[in-house]
Amino acid sequence: MIITTCDIIPGQEVQVLGLVRGNVVTSKHIGRDLMAGLKSIAGGEIKSYTDLMNEGRNTAEQRMIDEAQRLGANAIVGARYASASIMEGTQEMLAYGTAVKLL
Repeated sequence: MIITTCDIIPGQEVQVLGLVRGNVVTSKHIGRDLMAGLKSIAGGEIKSYTDLMNEGRNTAEQRMIDEAQRLGANAIVGARYASASIMEGTQEMLAYGTAVKLL
């Protein structure tokens, strides 16, 4: 599966199959929260939160890919990511793009 943030793939004709997306809502747990609190005092990267965001992004991306494959796509163009806080201690990660079939 080719995934690109570009809106086109130069030199390729495509059949547009439609919008695809994948999302996940995750929450931090008390262990991560305690360590983050300590790290915020000392400064620097809060690795547990970085890992949480990366896990969410990977899950959302895989769900987007799965949806594209169900449509028969072999590429996704215009891929984007967005994140938001749903409530305190949670985050949503959304991956979306346009599923296409390279001709």
